[in-house]
Amino acid sequence: MAGVAAAGAETMNAIYDTVGIGWRPELAAGILDHHARIDLVEVIADDFFGEPRRVRALKTLSAQVPIALHGVIERMAHLVESISPLFWSEHLAFVRADGIEIGHLAAPPRSDATVDGAAENLLRASRIVGVKPFMENIATLIEPPGSALDEASWISKILSASDCDLLLDLHNVFANGLNHGYDPKEFLRQIPAGRIRAIHIAGGKLISAPDGTQRVLDDHLHDVPDPVFDLLEEAAALSLNPLSVILERDGSYPSMESLLAEVSQARQALARGRTRRVERVEVPG
Repeated sequence: MAGVAAAGAETMNAIYDTVGIGWRPELAAGILDHHARIDLVEVIADDFFGEPRRVRALKTLSAQVPIALHGVIERMAHLVESISPLFWSEHLAFVRADGIEIGHLAAPPRSDATVDGAAENLLRASRIVGVKPFMENIATLIEPPGSALDEASWISKILSASDCDLLLDLHNVFANGLNHGYDPKEFLRQIPAGRIRAIHIAGGKLISAPDGTQRVLDDHLHDVPDPVFDLLEEAAALSLNPLSVILERDGSYPSMESLLAEVSQARQALARGRTRRVERVEVPG
């Protein structure tokens, strides 16, 4: 029995999870000074479009630490070809309708029509870039009007129809669960674990809604809360895939040591989740 358990642990240890940080100019010096403690860096692709000097600098960075690209489709193909990233990702969201730009990521109505539209757009994007993106769930303060599907079903249908994998933003799961009254861990059990390939972790803050209730705003300006690390453990317990975890921080930057401490917490959460999966392996009687 001990031999079987050891074999299970060895199998799970073969799943090489990685944890990194989102690249921001304010964090550049700290990332370069501590790149040995960072497994990968996620870059906002939009910051490099039309900037040959920045692209050259990004190539230099990619020789030191693996790069992932996150952003929008326009001009992504050239950057993917130049950098050869681990993956590139996009959002399950819209930013314009009838030619009107709304200026931020918004959740479309969750319906079969938007499932079909997303699958068609993802096929077109994959042909242009040459590789399929990982798709990211977004946070929303209100439920999208006109929805016929819950979020988990909608995401699952899009991933199936497009054959794309998921960049699972766990703070968005936490925020939506609190904002819309569902259990975030149950949400994780409702989406296809086999599609989870990358994970975002971040922090936000509580704000007051017009009706006096509290909502979570996903602002990336705060430390990762403990419930998000709990969700990371849960995701690691559910998924057999190697997971690339990115810590996102967009302002109010703490010290680099504080960010690296969060990277360490993420590694610990992954390890706890992997251990739970090993413990669930049935040992023949």
